[in-house]
Amino acid sequence: MPIAANLWIMTSSIYHDPASANLWHPIAACAELRDGEVGRTTLLDEATAYRIGADGTASVWRSDAEGAKGGLPCRIQYGYIWTCLGDPPADLFEIVEYAEPDRRNMNAISIGVHSSAPRAIENFLDMGHFPFVHKGILGAEPHTEVKDYDVEISVERDEVLATRCRFFQPQSSAAANQGAEVDYIYRIPHPYCAVLYKTSAIDASRRDVIAIFAQPMEQERTRAHLLLSILDEHSDDSTLRRFQQTVFGQDKPILENQFPRRLPLDPRAELPIRADKASIAYRRWLARKGVTYGVIPVAA
Repeated sequence: MPIAANLWIMTSSIYHDPASANLWHPIAACAELRDGEVGRTTLLDEATAYRIGADGTASVWRSDAEGAKGGLPCRIQYGYIWTCLGDPPADLFEIVEYAEPDRRNMNAISIGVHSSAPRAIENFLDMGHFPFVHKGILGAEPHTEVKDYDVEISVERDEVLATRCRFFQPQSSAAANQGAEVDYIYRIPHPYCAVLYKTSAIDASRRDVIAIFAQPMEQERTRAHLLLSILDEHSDDSTLRRFQQTVFGQDKPILENQFPRRLPLDPRAELPIRADKASIAYRRWLARKGVTYGVIPVAA
């Protein structure tokens, strides 16, 4: 049920909209932590600390220069520590492919971006920039057309889904050795997370999965965690990571130079084109959910 955008909750004297505070958020990749090591980050403007114990369980707490200020709910899923500043849902969205035994699951990168989390998600959905920003990798001229595709906002599943997305790519993955038209499915099951299912270069009957988990640190500062769950028996981990890091490294300056840094939810605020159907649906979904963190809400 949508929450009015003008309602706020207070946690440790910092205000959040409930739609954002009452979510599971990723704050760290487990593979980057040593047992017992304390990591520090920011989530929704709150200083937060975390660690993984020798038994493999995680703990998260609010922190400042004076030390701990109270434990927070936490869980480990998809190779990341997740926490919540409010009342978390019982479950996190499912990525069933992650459990398949022949997949390579890893964090490709966790990187700070001087932009809002919703802008990072919108950029992830945008196929139109492939030939210009990722030339020779995810796109190339003259293959610049974004073919029509389908988008739905599912009330039952509480997510946005874009299907029949097709785009010619010179190198769709680290395992690809020639160009091909690639079939995409974009799924947005969380206001700050998106999952991409794309044709596998190894097995055309299955899909590689790439997900962006955007950690909203501040209104206009994000830490993007990029999950890979892919079919590739030949490439080493460093090759797989380097490919995705190259792609995201090309996106980062474009994203950081986009203004306003917060995503306008009014569809009239920025000129839409056919290629923006997924972005328009995403903005409408955020507005319905009452998300105000990292966005410019629709004027009353």
